[in-house]
Amino acid sequence: MSYNVECVKSTPSNYFWYRETLNITPDIETSGSLHWWLVICLASAWFVVYVCFIKGIASIGKAVYVTATFPFLVLTVFLIRGLTLPGATDGLLYLFTPDWEILKNPQVWLDAFTQIFFSLSLAFGGLIAFSSYNPERNNCERDAILVGVINSATSIYVSISIFSILGFKATTAFNSCVKENILALTDHFEFSDQNITADNYDHWVEYLNRTSPGELASVDLRHCDLQTFLDQSASGTGLAFIVFTEAVVEMPGSQIWAILFFVMLFTLGLSSMFGYIEGILRPIKDLKLMPKWMPNELLTAVICSIAFLSAFIFTMGSGNYWLEVFNSYVGSVPLLIIAFFEIIGVMHGRGMKTFSEDIYFMTGKRPNIFWKACWMVISPVMLLVVLVAYVGIQAQTHPSYHAWNPAYELFPKTEMKPYPDWVFAIIVLLCVLPVISIPLVALYQLVRSRIKRSSALVVLNPDCNDIVEVELQDQKNQRA
Repeated sequence: MSYNVECVKSTPSNYFWYRETLNITPDIETSGSLHWWLVICLASAWFVVYVCFIKGIASIGKAVYVTATFPFLVLTVFLIRGLTLPGATDGLLYLFTPDWEILKNPQVWLDAFTQIFFSLSLAFGGLIAFSSYNPERNNCERDAILVGVINSATSIYVSISIFSILGFKATTAFNSCVKENILALTDHFEFSDQNITADNYDHWVEYLNRTSPGELASVDLRHCDLQTFLDQSASGTGLAFIVFTEAVVEMPGSQIWAILFFVMLFTLGLSSMFGYIEGILRPIKDLKLMPKWMPNELLTAVICSIAFLSAFIFTMGSGNYWLEVFNSYVGSVPLLIIAFFEIIGVMHGRGMKTFSEDIYFMTGKRPNIFWKACWMVISPVMLLVVLVAYVGIQAQTHPSYHAWNPAYELFPKTEMKPYPDWVFAIIVLLCVLPVISIPLVALYQLVRSRIKRSSALVVLNPDCNDIVEVELQDQKNQRA
């Protein structure tokens, strides 16, 4: 019976996503069972990833031809179609009109950093892993500029396609709202059909508000505001599987657009996984953590199997809530910390002078003042400011999440619920685990260097000059 209530109160896209696809629980504390259809989809996705990795970089390179070009093709088709839809202009105006109040929120900037980190694969290790296949004297400056410019241009290109269609969705919803109100006014005041139209609706409401305010107040009219419908956007899974899906359904030939859209999402997911998995496999091979007899196919199978089994938590009834936990916390704060210490380690550990010589060896020219200012001051300060501001705000509030709860009085709106204390403890643990290796390895290296130096001094000739000479030689070896 409750499912019938959900179906009646919610939109078809909401019901299909939350009930038919996820069969979601009303809160994160109710785990629910594993959903076999999600497990099969998860296994299929990881099998495709494994097949693409089975021959290493050779097979990945062939797969990238499809995963990198197909999304651009689909987005171009969506862009052309979206710009021809009614309401596209409203969507684009909404996209490019800044809301200064929202920009004051550090959470927005953290989300922006997270997005750019994901799109550029920063602090994941994927870029470093792929760059290890480049020749020794590669023009890394040119590559960095090209990757940054292409990534930003692609983001703008994608947003234009998406928001033109979201503008169409908002316009369609606004027109439907006005038509419902016109029908209610026509029935209540017994006007003839076509007397009130969408063009003169505001004039009629103003007129009736002056002449018959009491009767007008008794009519159940919806609040129809285009800006409100434009504001009803979402992010993450909500944007892809609910909001954008509802827009696609309204488009002529919706089945074709839906197939194109979801195949594009699948190829984008594959492309992202290539960088993530390579960022795991490459260090394992370089550090020789696995025995030599283990073939690459077996190592890849082990890594993909571990990832597949770890993702079982996302196939439960509460899986979508845990997905939001990982997306909001594991994929944001740790990345900022890792990137901060990466740039500090290179610029202030290895040293700007030594790094400049490395760049000179690769490109034939030393980095200019702009690059040096970004590496030494601008980027670390920006990362630190966003991180401190975010932590300061989060310390004042208890983390919460949106729950699909049919018992909620404002259903089908999602209910904002605070995370239980045990989930909050897991969130803290998930934020700490990815970065705990930074202080541990630093401490290990410090103790190791102290032990080496002490051992060297013990076997030295007591002559002071010999001690100084050996210490200098030891420092040269460490720098080398």
